Amino acid sequence: MILGETGTNIPYCGAAPVPAAIWSSWNLDPVLIAVLAAGLLAGVKHATRPGLFAFGWVVLALAFVSPLCALTTALFSARTIHHLLIVSLAMPVLALALPWRSLPAPIALCATAFALILWHIPSVYSAAWNSSWVYWLMQFAMALPAWAFWSQVLNWRGRDAGTFLANALMVGFFAAVMGLIGAVLTFSTRLLYPEHLAGPVGWGMEPLADQQLAGLIMWVPGLLPLAMIAAFMARRAWQQQEQAA
Repeated sequence: MILGETGTNIPYCGAAPVPAAIWSSWNLDPVLIAVLAAGLLAGVKHATRPGLFAFGWVVLALAFVSPLCALTTALFSARTIHHLLIVSLAMPVLALALPWRSLPAPIALCATAFALILWHIPSVYSAAWNSSWVYWLMQFAMALPAWAFWSQVLNWRGRDAGTFLANALMVGFFAAVMGLIGAVLTFSTRLLYPEHLAGPVGWGMEPLADQQLAGLIMWVPGLLPLAMIAAFMARRAWQQQEQAA
């Protein structure tokens, strides 16, 4: 966190950009870039699917280096997209390319859901806004267990019908948590995050409308892929039961 000219806190991704400046708002933090570069080299070397790992890495790079990072300081709806890119795209892809199965799926699921809920508690959100250390702690608290969770549930080899059904239920629980957060954001009649009081105005949006849009994004683009994965797993469980009958 640094201080702007007015003395207000500027979060890790920088000051909220206006539309005219968005494409020049790249995050060129040398530490971040070095960590990403090291992660790419190590990941491609050890991944079972190097190309898929590279794709997941690109998603993470876009999330933290591209102007999307800066946009999250202007729009809370962009923050929601940022979270979805991490937990619902980058981490499943990395799990397929380089599985990390250090945590049992139920524990990893609960840890991921807890981190998502924490992110949306206004006081915790303010702490992450005001401290780069808290910001990165929250990012790792969300991303690492999500990686472990997807590594478990997307491991389909040799799984029986009961395991497929249990995994489908866990993915459904994850969707329910995201749906609950989306409902709170969509139907709240007051602004929950004063950090986004001014940013949306520069983009022609009312702050409350931006918050409600974040809830809708959590509902539709956020829940659809989870519902498809859960349905696929439930179908596999049904097929295996039919074959065993």
